[in-house]
Amino acid sequence: MNKKEYQFDYEVYESIDDLTEEDKWLLDEAREVTQHAYAPYSRFQVGAVAKLNNGEIIAGSNQENASFPAGLCAERVVLASVSSLYPKMPIETIAISYFNNNGESNHPISPCGICRQALQEFREKTKQPIRLILGGMHGKVFIIPDAAMLLPLSFTSTDLQ
Repeated sequence: MNKKEYQFDYEVYESIDDLTEEDKWLLDEAREVTQHAYAPYSRFQVGAVAKLNNGEIIAGSNQENASFPAGLCAERVVLASVSSLYPKMPIETIAISYFNNNGESNHPISPCGICRQALQEFREKTKQPIRLILGGMHGKVFIIPDAAMLLPLSFTSTDLQ
């Protein structure tokens, strides 16, 4: 038997004030976009803002429906929008924030499993890492250099060949 270990490095900032101006702006925008979420069931509003390689900015928020928990996460709304508006255009960075109507919004949250798979697939399609900025309405901020780090041993298109 061989034992393997997986780990990755990411940056932790005490607050949004410690970020570069561009990263601060992206996270502020993600915080604003949470207001556009349709989340009457979970009351957990998520906003995502992507900066593309061509400089365009695309935003999205989570969209729930009465067959809860079916719905779309903010990350997948952004990925679908980018794919529709700018086919094959890589994403440089996605900032993700949330507002929890049921409690605190004071720490970073990470994309769910389905979104991790979707981010991995988009990354594979465009052949470029997607940097993530994760933060709540206040508190610490995480910067992850590549969304693929969140999905070790991922299932990809090469597994289907």
